[in-house]
Amino acid sequence: MKMSNIVLASTSPYRRELLQKVIPEFAVVAPAVDETQQAGESPQQLVERLAQAKARAVAGQFPQHIIIGSDQVAVVDQSVLGKPGSVERAIAQLQQMRGKTVTFLTGLALYDSALNRSQSLVEPFQVTLRELTDNEIRAYVEREQPLNCAGSFKSEGLGICLFEHLRGDDPNSLIGLPLIQLVRMLARWDYNPLLMDPKTY
Repeated sequence: MKMSNIVLASTSPYRRELLQKVIPEFAVVAPAVDETQQAGESPQQLVERLAQAKARAVAGQFPQHIIIGSDQVAVVDQSVLGKPGSVERAIAQLQQMRGKTVTFLTGLALYDSALNRSQSLVEPFQVTLRELTDNEIRAYVEREQPLNCAGSFKSEGLGICLFEHLRGDDPNSLIGLPLIQLVRMLARWDYNPLLMDPKTY
């Protein structure tokens, strides 16, 4: 199977840019999945379930493909923070997180629609924020508008100014797609981006 038979089940431009680092050609499609957290579901269970659901949601459109699904939440004070969606909610999230360590959990799932097989995992990444002032927080949100980012910042941009420490195995997971794990999972199914002939894309 060609690398062009890979599908990213996500509308995130950040995940698309990350995947292009290792796979130059793939399809992108929006999965229709209810992202509501279920009763009694842990944040880890939530992101892994949603990643799996997103990958499987588009299998009918791509019956001979490897489909990638992913989902991410931020966890602080045992609260799950998703995408803020508004300036005021983004400010409130950053105010809640300042001076604290936040755990970002990224669910990653691969589904082989041809063989009906799957893999999934949850990749953690920890971020400790500075003791930010309200003025710093508001200035940051107004400048970068991180309204569709879990945790209300873009670590690949000006958001780096918000941090004291970053801890994790793969900084790409903080942006939304753990590429080290993804490459490892693809290798289990005999996909190796380093050995694929670009002429076959």
